Amino acid sequence: MLKPQINHRSQSTKTLFPFENSFLHGNGGQFFLLRVQSRPSSSNKASKVRVGFSSNIKAISIPFTGRNNNFTKVKAVVTVKRTIGSIVSDVTLTPGDIKDLVGRSLQLELVSAELDPKGLEKETVKDFAARDILASDGNDITYRAEFKVPLDFGDVGAIYVKNEHNLEFFLKDVVLEGFPNGPINIACDSWIQPKFKNEKRVFFTTKSYLPDKTPTGLERLRGEELEKLRGNGQGKRGFSDRIYDYDVYNDFGDPDSNPDLARPVLGGTEQYPYPRRCRTGRHRSRKDPNLEKRDDLLFYVPRDESFSGIKTLQFGAKAIYSVLHSLIPTLTSAIVDPDRGFPHFTEIDKLFNEGVDLPQKSKTSLINVIPRLVKGVADTAQSILKFETPEAMDRDKFFWLRDDEFARQTLAGLNPYSLELVTEWPLKSTLDPEIYGPPESAITKEIIEQEIKGFMTLELAIEQKKLFMLDYHDLFLPYVEKVREVKDIVLYGSRTIFFLNPDGTLRPLAIELVRPPIHGKPQWKRVYTPSWHSTEGWLWRHAKAHVLATDSTYHQLVAHWLRTHCCTEPYIIATNRQLSAMHPIHRLLNPHFRYTMEINALARNALVNAEGIIESTFSSNKYSTEYSSFVYGKKWRFDHEGLPNDLISRGLAIEDPSAPHGLKLTIEDHPFANDGLVLWDSMKEWFTDYVNHYYPNPSLIKSDKELQAWWSEIRNVGHGDKKDEPWWPVLETPEDLIEIITTIAWVTSGHHAAVNFGQYTYGGYFPNRPTIARTTMPDEDPTEEKWKFFLNKPERVLLNSFPSQMQATKVMTILDVLSSHSPDEEYIGDVPEPSWKDEPVIKAAFERYNGRMKEFEGIIDDRNANEDLKNRNGAGMMPYELLKPFSKPGVTGKGVPNSISI
Repeated sequence: MLKPQINHRSQSTKTLFPFENSFLHGNGGQFFLLRVQSRPSSSNKASKVRVGFSSNIKAISIPFTGRNNNFTKVKAVVTVKRTIGSIVSDVTLTPGDIKDLVGRSLQLELVSAELDPKGLEKETVKDFAARDILASDGNDITYRAEFKVPLDFGDVGAIYVKNEHNLEFFLKDVVLEGFPNGPINIACDSWIQPKFKNEKRVFFTTKSYLPDKTPTGLERLRGEELEKLRGNGQGKRGFSDRIYDYDVYNDFGDPDSNPDLARPVLGGTEQYPYPRRCRTGRHRSRKDPNLEKRDDLLFYVPRDESFSGIKTLQFGAKAIYSVLHSLIPTLTSAIVDPDRGFPHFTEIDKLFNEGVDLPQKSKTSLINVIPRLVKGVADTAQSILKFETPEAMDRDKFFWLRDDEFARQTLAGLNPYSLELVTEWPLKSTLDPEIYGPPESAITKEIIEQEIKGFMTLELAIEQKKLFMLDYHDLFLPYVEKVREVKDIVLYGSRTIFFLNPDGTLRPLAIELVRPPIHGKPQWKRVYTPSWHSTEGWLWRHAKAHVLATDSTYHQLVAHWLRTHCCTEPYIIATNRQLSAMHPIHRLLNPHFRYTMEINALARNALVNAEGIIESTFSSNKYSTEYSSFVYGKKWRFDHEGLPNDLISRGLAIEDPSAPHGLKLTIEDHPFANDGLVLWDSMKEWFTDYVNHYYPNPSLIKSDKELQAWWSEIRNVGHGDKKDEPWWPVLETPEDLIEIITTIAWVTSGHHAAVNFGQYTYGGYFPNRPTIARTTMPDEDPTEEKWKFFLNKPERVLLNSFPSQMQATKVMTILDVLSSHSPDEEYIGDVPEPSWKDEPVIKAAFERYNGRMKEFEGIIDDRNANEDLKNRNGAGMMPYELLKPFSKPGVTGKGVPNSISI
């Protein structure tokens, strides 16, 4: 008898891509083995057992043993997600793999929720699942099993799954049919590791339980599963691990490859406070033992946090990875002089009209991954990088020049998180005057009153809440000298003052730019105002460009990276470490955490790392992550992360029980605030229904040991550098819990959507939001030659201050990808989780939530059509849709996903 040829596989984890031509079929309790007879190789008498269909196939029926009066026949339908990759169609089997052919590659065990009369766990009920080719479709693969369940088994509380195959696969769910009370659903959504990992996974039914309500038969499993996810804090994490643990950010730099790439450790010190990230356990740097080596192509995240399915193929990690590791190097070779700017505005227009020629070798690798950006040239092997015209520019080519649009975007643009009310005068810095110079602002009462031209006095404007400010003075001045040491980067501390017009729009009044004492020169400061004179008008445009570069840096590093991506990671880690998968709050928050850890790891790999996209294209340069730490220490407060408290803290709203949403807005026509508060209240109402169902007695909050450990870990470990702050909310009542989880969910959904999905719309035409300023103001210590050139060529001087061609194309490329929605995006209030559908009260509450989201779509449309709302309706103006809940795939400038998935 011929023996199968043994083909030993590597012990590295690989993904099982389900077979197109199935070799196994289960039907009505009978398994059919398809035997393929193969001819021995002429060079080797041993033959291979092949998987597939053949005219020589013979079917062997293996009957099920049946049932009797002591058992109930229960069928299991198992759904395995077809993951992205080449489909395995030809498998060489080892002797141990022969059992795959008879339906023994997927072992299932039913776990009773009850103990037996002796107080012991009941014996599990086992079976193997076989693939059903008739039930499988293009996206999912179906397996079936049939159990003989003893009549005294009790309720099924969980299921064990063991993968007897050599490859991992993604298990979507298991449905058990045949019980008198209807099907039992077990949502898995998890990667199951291959047999050589010797891992038996447990998944609980969709029934949620507080810790002290856990069925007795599941108590041990509940505790053991949490212990597995916590790990022991030792060793290097591997690709297939599911361990959640904390570490400081000690992997932004890479001094082993270049001493100039050393970056400070963020977190764990008073000097550099920071949230915690997921621990990877990599080896230490040779040059600095405080840092981890960046020796992996992709950073570790727990296996179930990684992308799966369509998102991996078209968007998310794969698209960003292609941009960072393929397109950017290609651009570097295509653009000969990386420091060359744009000599004329028509050269910028060519990026949209003609594109940038790419080397021929890039066409195959990129054109299929990012077809919106990389396009083939007909009848040639050439490909080009050609940008789509951003919608804001398409509506009004000169939108970026207008002062009213400059002001409007502080309320309805990409960064609505910086504008604040002016409440005191004169403006004064809190920085040390011995280091940074005189603290008084150069913006005087006379300047303000001259600009508002008799509307009112300065005092009355402050009293009536008419003056607002972008205050980047104290937040950037400490970095001005550091940044200016880097070639071709200029930074200022700045203040920009706006006046609220009677029609509800904002008008910019003055910009103050400040340079601290530097290189033996005294402090320099200058105030710029809009002017009818050409020289002052061009200086005003230069000043706006500097403010916008600063605002872009703050937006990307603070409003976006720090406050959403970075600060959310500790919530995810704590949820998986302290809240069981069957805990109702775990199941409520889980949709808001999907894919975030993977996108954060990718950002650390190539976006916010030393010499990454951010450092090379934004004003903060090599101090970028250090700067975000500086702002975290100065400004971040959990109790101000929710939208209402954020608006109140900036003077943009006051509490008013008689007003909509309980807040009276300082600027009534405030698109971000108005839409955001509808979304916030809708989310909070849903969370209130949910929490009150599971915590009908307020005392249950304090007695929930998992919940209390979760909140304690978020405060004391995940955000441990802030643990002693007095503003942390207590967690004692359902109202406390509702406010906390609404805040967390808002950050991952509404906040992130507002600062992310408009990036290409507003930043794709970079003169509207330059990310860097490369030259000083023309009147900062000018030479005679420099000033004369400015007077003769003011447009050229402005273009020289904008990003270089290399910087601009890199930023535009990444903003396009970051602004895109995946085809499988999961939008807020759209599709309920399985555990919510199986609980009637929760299902009804979610349906109300879904209805509110659909109604909200219409509310936004009506607001954008209202001509009285001049901050969202006008000639050539972008409507405000960034908080519109749903979206089609691609770059749309709308859509609020549940989670930070891009």
